[in-house]
Amino acid sequence: APSAMMRDMADEPTDPRTTTWRDLRVDGERLLRHLAEMAEIGGTAAGGCNRQALTDLDKEGRLLFMSWCEARGYEVTVDRIGNLFARRPGATPSTTGASDALPILIGSHLDTQPTGGRYDGVYGVLAGLEVVETLDDAGIELAHPIEVAVWTNEEGARFDPAMTGSGVWAGVLPLEGALRTRDADGITIGDELLRLGFSGMVPAEHRPLRAALEVHIEQGPILEAAGVPLGIVTGGQGIRWYDIEIHGTAVHAGPTPMDQRHDPVLGLADVVHELRALAEQHGPWARVTVAKLSSVPGARNTVPAVVRASLDLRHPDTATLDAIEAGARHALDDAARRHGLTCSLVEAWRSPSVAFAPDIIDAFRRSADDLGATHQDIVSGAGHDSCYLARVAPTGMLFIPCRDGVSHNESEHAEPEHLVLGADVLLQAVLHLAGS
Repeated sequence: APSAMMRDMADEPTDPRTTTWRDLRVDGERLLRHLAEMAEIGGTAAGGCNRQALTDLDKEGRLLFMSWCEARGYEVTVDRIGNLFARRPGATPSTTGASDALPILIGSHLDTQPTGGRYDGVYGVLAGLEVVETLDDAGIELAHPIEVAVWTNEEGARFDPAMTGSGVWAGVLPLEGALRTRDADGITIGDELLRLGFSGMVPAEHRPLRAALEVHIEQGPILEAAGVPLGIVTGGQGIRWYDIEIHGTAVHAGPTPMDQRHDPVLGLADVVHELRALAEQHGPWARVTVAKLSSVPGARNTVPAVVRASLDLRHPDTATLDAIEAGARHALDDAARRHGLTCSLVEAWRSPSVAFAPDIIDAFRRSADDLGATHQDIVSGAGHDSCYLARVAPTGMLFIPCRDGVSHNESEHAEPEHLVLGADVLLQAVLHLAGS
């Protein structure tokens, strides 16, 4: 049900003849309606969404977004990795016939996890759409064009690695390699772009921007625990992915005494214990996660010959992340000596720590202050498209809380008043950055 704040907004429509740009607010009811309509595509019985990248459902969601943009007269273009860009033109100087100002880009993603929620990524796209629709409703022209972007395969649930579209656009991931990336069934990104009609002709490469903005649910518990509705994101954690492989000796589980085994599971257990200690030593922002466990031969009555696991390390400071990695390698060496094993740690992917642009951080802070909204600085613990964009353009992010910090889950939830407030702050930040 709409909050009292939203009902008041609906009762008092913006009048561009009497309202200054500082008083401008988004249409909260429209934003929530768009979010609800998008959530129906791939909606699950538990209330979440399964709209994985470059599936038929992802196409349906993209077409719905494009229909909203085209109804407003925004030109939508598609680049070679399938990224979408809906453009609201800037004011046209009479001498040139086109806007000379650099675009302000607002973007996120529409693809979800297999058991994802309604807001992760989707909110950032539809909040961007709401900003340009609000400007149109108020008859406000900006010198800067505004583009709302939908990045391809942000989640990495179907195609690995994550953040493919923004990575290619930023020049971090090679286009041809990305197009050849295969899912579990051997289907490539290039195959699916062609099948779905999203293999565009526009070059998938970055260009000058005034700013790149993204509003997102936090995906963690910090804001909610603090009772703060807005997080001004100062940067993103560095992320490093590794594959752990520990080799021992496969022997019968019954006849072989415990002290005569070379058991890779024991080695992994010691390593996991040490990794936890490393996270505590380098807290509070250190994150260490061991997952994707497997063993060979995988029989109940056989000590494994090989154990494999994935390792995810995160920290906003590069030197600290280096220290955690060194500690992980030392823990593996110790486990190998203690249990007579052979251990390896192979890097699979890395994303360096990110510092967002000071002027965009300031624009978000000023906009929140103008709206009387409490806020705090925060570091992003998750990877986002903005982390790639920050390498090539002035970039910033804004977070709102999500219930219990839960995301990548069908129970993911954000309060309507926080969704609307985040879009209002995004709108005001655009106006600040445009020099209104």
